[in-house]
Amino acid sequence: MKKTRCLLVDDEPLAISLLENHISKLDFLEVSATCPNAPKAMEVLRQQEIDLLFLDIQMPDISGIDFLKTFRNAPKTIITTAYREFALDGYDLDIVDYLLKPITFDRFFKATERYMRTLQNTTLVPPNTEPGFIFIKSGYNQVKIEFADILYIESVKDYIRLHTREKEVIAKYKISDIETELSGKGFLRTHRSFIVNLNNIAAFNANDIMIGTAEIPIGESYKSVVLKLLGNF
Repeated sequence: MKKTRCLLVDDEPLAISLLENHISKLDFLEVSATCPNAPKAMEVLRQQEIDLLFLDIQMPDISGIDFLKTFRNAPKTIITTAYREFALDGYDLDIVDYLLKPITFDRFFKATERYMRTLQNTTLVPPNTEPGFIFIKSGYNQVKIEFADILYIESVKDYIRLHTREKEVIAKYKISDIETELSGKGFLRTHRSFIVNLNNIAAFNANDIMIGTAEIPIGESYKSVVLKLLGNF
Protein backbone atom coordinates (compact mmCIF):
# COMPACT_ATOMS: atom_id res chain seq x y z
CA MET A 1 0.00 0.00 0.00
CA LYS A 2 1.34 3.40 -0.97
CA LYS A 3 1.98 5.55 2.08
CA THR A 4 0.33 8.93 2.56
CA ARG A 5 2.98 11.66 2.43
CA CYS A 6 2.45 14.14 5.26
CA LEU A 7 3.68 17.70 5.74
CA LEU A 8 3.58 19.01 9.32
CA VAL A 9 3.44 22.79 9.75
CA ASP A 10 3.67 24.19 13.28
CA ASP A 11 5.93 26.70 15.00
CA GLU A 12 5.95 24.63 18.21
CA PRO A 13 8.59 21.85 18.16
CA LEU A 14 6.71 19.85 20.80
CA ALA A 15 3.57 19.88 18.65
CA ILE A 16 5.59 18.60 15.67
CA SER A 17 7.12 15.85 17.82
CA LEU A 18 3.71 14.71 19.03
CA LEU A 19 2.39 14.46 15.47
CA GLU A 20 5.50 12.57 14.37
CA ASN A 21 4.97 10.14 17.22
CA HIS A 22 1.31 9.59 16.29
CA ILE A 23 2.21 9.10 12.61
CA SER A 24 4.92 6.56 13.47
CA LYS A 25 2.20 4.26 14.88
CA LEU A 26 0.33 4.09 11.56
CA ASP A 27 1.79 2.12 8.68
CA PHE A 28 -0.09 4.03 5.98
CA LEU A 29 1.36 7.44 6.94
CA GLU A 30 4.85 8.88 6.62
CA VAL A 31 6.35 12.28 7.41
CA SER A 32 7.77 13.84 4.25
CA ALA A 33 8.73 17.16 5.83
CA THR A 34 8.16 19.47 8.79
CA CYS A 35 8.07 23.29 8.74
CA PRO A 36 7.80 26.03 11.37
CA ASN A 37 5.78 28.44 9.20
CA ALA A 38 3.71 28.90 6.05
CA PRO A 39 6.46 30.31 3.76
CA LYS A 40 8.66 27.27 4.43
CA ALA A 41 5.66 25.02 3.81
CA MET A 42 5.11 26.71 0.45
CA GLU A 43 8.70 25.87 -0.51
CA VAL A 44 8.13 22.21 0.34
CA LEU A 45 4.87 22.07 -1.61
CA ARG A 46 6.60 23.51 -4.65
CA GLN A 47 9.38 20.90 -4.50
CA GLN A 48 7.55 17.66 -3.67
CA GLU A 49 4.15 16.02 -3.71
CA ILE A 50 2.27 16.08 -0.42
CA ASP A 51 -0.91 14.09 0.19
CA LEU A 52 -1.92 15.34 3.62
CA LEU A 53 -1.15 18.62 5.37
CA PHE A 54 -1.26 18.98 9.16
CA LEU A 55 -1.52 22.73 9.66
CA ASP A 56 -1.42 24.92 12.77
CA ILE A 57 -3.42 28.17 12.70
CA GLN A 58 -1.61 30.59 15.00
CA MET A 59 1.85 30.99 13.45
CA PRO A 60 4.20 33.94 12.89
CA ASP A 61 3.61 36.16 9.85
CA ILE A 62 0.90 34.10 8.14
CA SER A 63 -1.90 32.19 9.84
CA GLY A 64 -2.85 28.71 8.71
CA ILE A 65 -6.25 29.99 7.55
CA ASP A 66 -4.72 32.76 5.41
CA PHE A 67 -2.24 30.24 4.01
CA LEU A 68 -5.02 27.89 2.88
CA LYS A 69 -6.90 30.76 1.22
CA THR A 70 -4.04 31.26 -1.23
CA PHE A 71 -4.55 27.88 -2.90
CA ARG A 72 -6.69 27.14 -5.91
CA ASN A 73 -6.48 23.42 -5.03
CA ALA A 74 -5.13 22.99 -1.52
CA PRO A 75 -3.79 19.63 -0.32
CA LYS A 76 -6.07 17.60 1.94
CA THR A 77 -5.68 19.39 5.26
CA ILE A 78 -6.16 18.59 8.93
CA ILE A 79 -6.07 21.69 11.14
CA THR A 80 -4.19 21.40 14.45
CA THR A 81 -4.74 24.23 16.92
CA ALA A 82 -5.37 25.19 20.52
CA TYR A 83 -8.15 27.57 19.50
CA ARG A 84 -11.67 26.22 19.08
CA GLU A 85 -13.03 29.53 17.74
CA PHE A 86 -11.38 29.06 14.32
CA ALA A 87 -13.29 25.86 13.56
CA LEU A 88 -15.90 27.50 11.33
CA ASP A 89 -13.22 29.23 9.24
CA GLY A 90 -11.48 25.90 8.77
CA TYR A 91 -14.54 24.02 7.62
CA ASP A 92 -15.41 26.84 5.21
CA LEU A 93 -12.15 25.91 3.48
CA ASP A 94 -13.21 22.27 3.14
CA ILE A 95 -10.68 20.80 5.56
CA VAL A 96 -10.68 17.10 6.44
CA ASP A 97 -10.80 17.59 10.21
CA TYR A 98 -10.10 20.03 13.02
CA LEU A 99 -7.94 18.77 15.91
CA LEU A 100 -7.71 20.63 19.20
CA LYS A 101 -4.42 20.52 21.10
CA PRO A 102 -3.33 18.56 23.04
CA ILE A 103 -4.08 15.96 20.38
CA THR A 104 -4.69 12.45 21.70
CA PHE A 105 -3.80 9.47 19.54
CA ASP A 106 -7.42 8.31 19.54
CA ARG A 107 -8.63 11.63 18.12
CA PHE A 108 -5.71 11.74 15.68
CA PHE A 109 -6.58 8.26 14.41
CA LYS A 110 -10.21 9.25 13.83
CA ALA A 111 -9.01 12.23 11.74
CA THR A 112 -6.84 9.98 9.58
CA GLU A 113 -9.77 7.61 9.10
CA ARG A 114 -11.82 10.55 7.88
CA TYR A 115 -9.02 11.41 5.47
CA MET A 116 -9.04 7.86 4.08
CA ARG A 117 -12.80 8.06 3.58
CA THR A 118 -12.39 11.24 1.53
CA LEU A 119 -10.07 9.32 -0.80
CA GLN A 120 -12.68 6.64 -1.29
CA ASN A 121 -15.31 9.27 -2.04
CA THR A 122 -13.17 11.13 -4.56
CA THR A 123 -12.78 8.03 -6.70
CA LEU A 124 -16.50 8.27 -7.46
CA VAL A 125 -16.31 11.87 -8.65
CA PRO A 126 -15.04 12.81 -12.12
CA PRO A 127 -11.92 15.02 -12.05
CA ASN A 128 -12.15 18.79 -12.38
CA THR A 129 -15.78 18.98 -11.29
CA GLU A 130 -15.25 22.17 -9.27
CA PRO A 131 -16.57 25.16 -11.24
CA GLY A 132 -13.87 27.43 -12.63
CA PHE A 133 -16.17 30.42 -12.72
CA ILE A 134 -18.45 32.63 -10.67
CA PHE A 135 -21.72 34.38 -11.46
CA ILE A 136 -21.80 38.07 -10.44
CA LYS A 137 -25.01 40.12 -10.40
CA SER A 138 -24.38 43.26 -12.43
CA GLY A 139 -27.46 45.39 -13.04
CA TYR A 140 -30.28 43.03 -13.99
CA ASN A 141 -27.96 40.27 -15.21
CA GLN A 142 -26.01 37.44 -13.64
CA VAL A 143 -22.68 37.65 -15.46
CA LYS A 144 -20.53 34.53 -15.74
CA ILE A 145 -16.84 35.26 -15.14
CA GLU A 146 -14.10 32.66 -15.44
CA PHE A 147 -11.61 32.75 -12.55
CA ALA A 148 -8.69 32.61 -14.98
CA ASP A 149 -9.96 35.76 -16.74
CA ILE A 150 -10.03 37.92 -13.59
CA LEU A 151 -6.97 40.15 -13.36
CA TYR A 152 -7.85 41.97 -10.15
CA ILE A 153 -10.80 43.29 -8.19
CA GLU A 154 -11.14 46.85 -6.97
CA SER A 155 -13.47 48.17 -4.27
CA VAL A 156 -15.21 51.48 -4.95
CA LYS A 157 -17.42 52.49 -2.01
CA ASP A 158 -20.34 50.01 -1.96
CA TYR A 159 -19.37 48.47 -5.31
CA ILE A 160 -16.63 46.30 -6.75
CA ARG A 161 -15.07 46.57 -10.18
CA LEU A 162 -13.83 43.28 -11.63
CA HIS A 163 -11.07 43.87 -14.14
CA THR A 164 -10.95 40.92 -16.54
CA ARG A 165 -8.98 40.23 -19.71
CA GLU A 166 -11.78 41.51 -21.94
CA LYS A 167 -14.01 43.81 -19.88
CA GLU A 168 -14.83 45.45 -16.58
CA VAL A 169 -17.83 44.32 -14.55
CA ILE A 170 -19.29 46.56 -11.86
CA ALA A 171 -21.44 45.01 -9.14
CA LYS A 172 -22.94 46.08 -5.82
CA TYR A 173 -20.80 43.94 -3.55
CA LYS A 174 -18.62 44.26 -0.46
CA ILE A 175 -15.02 43.36 -1.18
CA SER A 176 -15.00 41.19 1.95
CA ASP A 177 -17.89 39.14 0.53
CA ILE A 178 -16.21 38.52 -2.82
CA GLU A 179 -12.99 37.69 -0.96
CA THR A 180 -14.88 34.96 0.91
CA GLU A 181 -16.40 33.56 -2.28
CA LEU A 182 -12.99 33.42 -3.94
CA SER A 183 -11.14 31.88 -0.98
CA GLY A 184 -9.06 28.91 -2.03
CA LYS A 185 -9.37 29.85 -5.72
CA GLY A 186 -5.95 31.47 -6.20
CA PHE A 187 -6.80 35.04 -5.17
CA LEU A 188 -5.09 37.22 -2.58
CA ARG A 189 -6.21 40.36 -0.75
CA THR A 190 -3.35 42.85 -1.01
CA HIS A 191 -5.03 46.03 0.20
CA ARG A 192 -8.32 47.00 1.82
CA SER A 193 -9.52 47.94 -1.69
CA PHE A 194 -7.84 45.29 -3.89
CA ILE A 195 -7.79 41.55 -4.53
CA VAL A 196 -5.45 40.09 -7.15
CA ASN A 197 -5.38 36.86 -9.14
CA LEU A 198 -2.08 35.21 -8.22
CA ASN A 199 -1.85 33.48 -11.59
CA ASN A 200 -1.91 36.79 -13.47
CA ILE A 201 0.82 38.64 -11.58
CA ALA A 202 3.59 39.82 -13.92
CA ALA A 203 5.90 41.38 -11.31
CA PHE A 204 5.92 42.89 -7.83
CA ASN A 205 8.00 44.98 -5.49
CA ALA A 206 7.71 46.11 -1.87
CA ASN A 207 4.84 48.49 -2.63
CA ASP A 208 3.03 47.34 -5.77
CA ILE A 209 1.95 44.35 -7.83
CA MET A 210 1.98 44.60 -11.60
CA ILE A 211 -0.80 42.92 -13.57
CA GLY A 212 -0.84 43.91 -17.24
CA THR A 213 -0.47 47.69 -17.28
CA ALA A 214 -2.02 48.12 -13.83
CA GLU A 215 -0.09 48.69 -10.61
CA ILE A 216 -1.97 47.34 -7.58
CA PRO A 217 -0.91 48.79 -4.21
CA ILE A 218 0.12 46.59 -1.30
CA GLY A 219 -1.43 47.97 1.89
CA GLU A 220 0.76 48.42 4.96
CA SER A 221 -1.37 46.08 7.07
CA TYR A 222 -1.17 43.39 4.35
CA LYS A 223 2.48 43.83 3.41
CA SER A 224 4.23 41.21 5.55
CA VAL A 225 1.79 38.44 4.57
CA VAL A 226 1.65 39.37 0.89
CA LEU A 227 5.40 39.72 0.38
CA LYS A 228 6.21 36.49 2.21
CA LEU A 229 3.69 34.54 0.16
CA LEU A 230 4.71 36.07 -3.16
CA GLY A 231 8.37 35.52 -2.34
CA ASN A 232 7.75 31.78 -2.15
CA PHE A 233 5.74 31.33 -5.37
